[in-house]
Order: sequence, then C-alpha cells, then structure tokens
Amino acid sequence: MAITDVVVPQLSESVSEATLLTWKKQPGAAVEADEILIEVETDKVVLEVPAPASGVLAEIVKGDGSTVTSGEVLARIDTAAKAGAAATAPAEAPKAAEQAAAAPAPAAAAPASTAAAGVASPAASKILAEKGVDAASVAGTGRDGRVTKGDALAASAQPKAAPAKAAAAPAPTTLSLDGRPEQRVPMSRLRARIAERLLQSQQENAILTTFNEVNMQAVIDLRAKYKDKFEKEHGIKLGFMSFFVKAAVAALKKYPLINASIDGKDIIYHGYFDIGIAVGSPRGLVVPILRNADQLSIADIEKTIADFGRRAADGKLGIEEMTGGTFSISNGGVFGSMLSTPIINPPQSAILGVHATKDRAVVENGQIVIRPMNYLALSYDHRIIDGREAVLGLVAMKDALEDPQRLLLDL
Repeated sequence: MAITDVVVPQLSESVSEATLLTWKKQPGAAVEADEILIEVETDKVVLEVPAPASGVLAEIVKGDGSTVTSGEVLARIDTAAKAGAAATAPAEAPKAAEQAAAAPAPAAAAPASTAAAGVASPAASKILAEKGVDAASVAGTGRDGRVTKGDALAASAQPKAAPAKAAAAPAPTTLSLDGRPEQRVPMSRLRARIAERLLQSQQENAILTTFNEVNMQAVIDLRAKYKDKFEKEHGIKLGFMSFFVKAAVAALKKYPLINASIDGKDIIYHGYFDIGIAVGSPRGLVVPILRNADQLSIADIEKTIADFGRRAADGKLGIEEMTGGTFSISNGGVFGSMLSTPIINPPQSAILGVHATKDRAVVENGQIVIRPMNYLALSYDHRIIDGREAVLGLVAMKDALEDPQRLLLDL
C-alpha cells in the first residue's frame, strides 16, 4: 500500500478555519490526479481540493460539514490500489491465515453471521460488527465475492461522514402543531461572514446616503451605435457597468476623500483605484475587485466583470480577488431595484448604488418629456466625507454618464 494524504489547501492569514462541503467520491472509488474531490468553504471563498495523485480513495478522514484548518488531512489515497479494489492488496496477504483461523474461532465471526454468514472473512466480520455495518450491504472483492478486510475498512469509513453530512445539510422540514411548516438551516460560512461585516459596517461607520438621478439616453445611444462592432472586435458584449465604473473613477479622481479609508485616527488616501463589483452568487454576495480600474479599457472592464460573474456562480473566485478595494459599486438594477441605500464595504468609505433604468416623465426646458432615468445612491462614511464632497462626487458621476464623451477627454 502506498498512501498519499489529501490535505486542506493553505488558507489566507485572515482565515483561521473552513468548512467542508460534499465529497464527490466515496471510499473505494478511483480518482485521477488533479480531480476535484471536495470543496472547502471559508468566510470569503470556496476552494477546490484536488487529488494529489491517482489511485483509489482509501479513507475519508473528515466528513461533509467538518470544520478544518490549513494543512489538515482530509482523506487518504492508495496510489497502488486499483479501482474497485480499494485497500484489498494488504488484505490478500493474510487471506490464508484468515481462512485457517475461521474454524477455531467461530465466536469472532458470530456477530456478522446473522447478516451474511459465510460471506465475510473473520477479520472483516469483526470490523463490520464493531462499526455496526451490515455485511450484506458490502460488495465483496475477494474470491467468490467474499468480503475482505479491505472491503470492511472501506465500508466502515463511509458511516463516519454521515453525521457530518446531516449537520451540513438543511434540517428536515418539521410541522408545528397548527400544521404550518418551518425549516431551520444553519448559515454557511460565507453568509455568516456577510452578516457579520454588514452589521460591523452599520455599527462602526457614520453612514449617510445622497441621491441623484441621471439621464441614461447618451449612454444608451452610444451603446446602441457601437455594440455590434464592439462585440465583434473584443468578443464581449458592451454592457452598462463599464460606464458606471469609468464615471466613478472620474469622480474619485476629483474627490479623493471618496476613495480614501480610515485606519484608527488616520485617513489613508489611495493613489490607485481598485473598484469592488458586488456580484450575487448561489452562496451569497461577493465583491471581487477590479484592480487599477483607471488603467483598464471599456473592453477590459466588461471582460473582467463577465469573468467575475461566471466564477462567482461556480464558487471559483480566489481570496486575493476579493481582498482590498477602495470603492464599490452595487447594481441592484439588474434585479429590478428602483432605489436603495447600499451599505459600505469596510474598510472602504463609500459605495455607489445603481438601479433600474426606467422611462420617466421629466422636465426639460419647461417641457415634460420622457427620458430613460436611473436613480443613483451614494452611501458614504460621514466621519471623513462631508456632504459637500459626497454630493459633488455623485454629481460628477451623473455628469460623466450624461455626457460620456467627456470621459475620453478626462473632463
């Protein structure tokens, strides 16, 4: 037997522990090197744990839902075994001794005899009896289907994961006395961390929100004119988020406090523009970072945001991709939101909320006209950002969106 351990990947310094999700293979199954065996959920991301070598999954040490730390052993792979014969190699050597011992030691086999008398070897019967496993439910790989010691070890490893799996899965629906159903489900690490950070933000920041409305007609016309050529040239659709990112960066350059953060009694002015883009995922809200957004083209921004969305849905975003950030944008408009007050993402000091663009009646030059309007909301930390900077910063974003050509001239 040649054993290779499957271990928890290195977690970031800010993450002390993680939770195992669901094993994709069970003991006795063949695995290939680099095949994903299980996912590990931290309070920030979900990490994949690949098989370090090819072989047979001999043992699962930590079951579904277990709490683990960096470097901890999760499972063991027998690199010398073949598929369907996990751990049978070491069992073959003592087979003759087991058979010879079967006659004088009927008591050892007695506990399993009621389940599968004459099918399991004495050593296997003892293991199965101790683990409470029915021998009839174990597929034997020995001669004439005999259950070997290796089969028993592999089978007995499976029940270990069952309690953890039940803990990780949603609790079964229960009915109250009046017949109304309720379901109690534990929070995932990511959801618990989101709750913690949002509560922390509201408790530690003096959050205020200022609103404005923007006429999106110029952006809509520009997009309609170039979207086909843009997609053909860059291989990505031209959306609206890239315009909001560019408008935000233009405003942050004019009003650096909106791009700053507080560290104790110090204000840190960031000379770079790392924009967090709030992305919804099946496991909760994540905020990957557009690094150096001021240096990215419209095409670069669209490609990166599309990539964020795909990998967020699959839980493939890395911890480093969601660390840092100097300003964030949350687009509730994609879900139909008309107005909201976004919560600041610490340690940042401001966040822009973007909403659904709808045709509305507005007054222009004394006339009532229909225009595609979008309400913008800028939440900011009033401890360092005064109303003047916040209002003027949001107006700068509005001006850039209503006349997007000025972005090209840095006006």
